[in-house]
Amino acid sequence: MAAIRKNGVKEKLADGQVTVTISGILNSEMVDFLGPLGFDGVWLECEHGGVTWDQLGDMTRACDLWGVTPITRVNANEPWLITRTLDRGSMGIVTPHINNRAEAEKAMKSAKYAPLGYRGMFGGRQSFGVGDYFQAANDQSMVVVLLEEVEALQNLDEILKVDDIDVFFVAPSDLAQTMGHLGNPGHPEVQAAIDSALEKIVGSGRTAGTLVSDANVESYVEKGARFLMTSFNAWITRGSADFLGKVR
Repeated sequence: MAAIRKNGVKEKLADGQVTVTISGILNSEMVDFLGPLGFDGVWLECEHGGVTWDQLGDMTRACDLWGVTPITRVNANEPWLITRTLDRGSMGIVTPHINNRAEAEKAMKSAKYAPLGYRGMFGGRQSFGVGDYFQAANDQSMVVVLLEEVEALQNLDEILKVDDIDVFFVAPSDLAQTMGHLGNPGHPEVQAAIDSALEKIVGSGRTAGTLVSDANVESYVEKGARFLMTSFNAWITRGSADFLGKVR
């Protein structure tokens, strides 16, 4: 009898370790390229971009091959969408625009079978050969909620009361937009709001996450963020500029 694949990101977080998830992945070939580089998880992007259901299945298979955790951002907090995303092999979901306790509970319950939630009773790819799949899936599935609007931070105390959410992720760019600083997540008011939210999440004993870069990663680790998401776009941009500068 097969055992369900372990969620490495979830296990590391439970052990108090810092995890790094890489974003900007558009197909399974990119997962194959990044797979051996040492990231804990791959952020599969289904809110922005054109990933199809078939492609999502291939991308999660590639993650399984390399032993990295496939975590997928869905484009809406809808039970049918979250269920299907998990059925396609994702080991975690990232749900956008969570602004109150009821929305957080909906996201969690959509990702969990009874008695925790009401995920649709179908196993999908990760269930094949796993005899205790439904219980095991509840243990291994991961729920990340995005706090990306002022309203979310205003309701953060209540959102943090929802059990079985693995990461409370503060999203800088969308938060900046709702604070009136479009395109400027580095604005002091935005940074202060992010710091305050992280402090509250960590102080409540929950796991905090946020977007990081080379410039701020050490700072956010010191502030207690344990689920770090980053993109390789800046690395390519910087490397390209350095190389072309040498040529020209």
